[in-house]
Amino acid sequence: MLRTLADILRGLIRLIRPPKRWQTAVIVLAGTLAGLALATAHISRVTSYLSDDPRTCINCHIMDPQYATWMHGSHGRVATCNDCHVPHDNVFNKYFFKAKDGTRHASMFMLRMEPQVIRIHEAGANVVQNNCLRCHGNLVGNTQDYAPGSPHADASRKCWDCHRETPHGRVNSLASTPNARVPGLAPAVPDWLADAIRNASAPESTDKR
Repeated sequence: MLRTLADILRGLIRLIRPPKRWQTAVIVLAGTLAGLALATAHISRVTSYLSDDPRTCINCHIMDPQYATWMHGSHGRVATCNDCHVPHDNVFNKYFFKAKDGTRHASMFMLRMEPQVIRIHEAGANVVQNNCLRCHGNLVGNTQDYAPGSPHADASRKCWDCHRETPHGRVNSLASTPNARVPGLAPAVPDWLADAIRNASAPESTDKR
């Protein structure tokens, strides 16, 4: 069995290995692409999206108003962005939704297609509504118009149709919170590289004493 597996691996290596005269160029190109991929992952802080840290949402500056209004609102002390904006029925659905939504956001920001006025999409609105009920279901159950299963319930209406100041209120654009204070992003350049650049660009001393 092990011999057969080793033979299969050797066959695959022979199949994908470039001709000898191209090996150096292929290795250099593969190394360059791998380096660019790692640098892109570092600059875009890919690993931060696996966490529940709200500061991840301001990796893109266009989300600063949403971060500021969350931080200073009632939910800023008790809930994170992921508590409201991703599903919590199971861990697989949570990370699938994060990946799907994150890919769409990253693509739009990279191609400069982001709107100045942020509007939540239907899929995201449904997730937020479900999370409102998940946390506040005991309160919603006491209101006839929104009680699940009530003949008076209107499924098209959302909690924020009435609670318009929670959590982000009507703040949707960059221009609406011009002086919002939010945490600054850490430099993308590593400290050791920044020091090397700084030392290389520093003028040489002219002191001849």
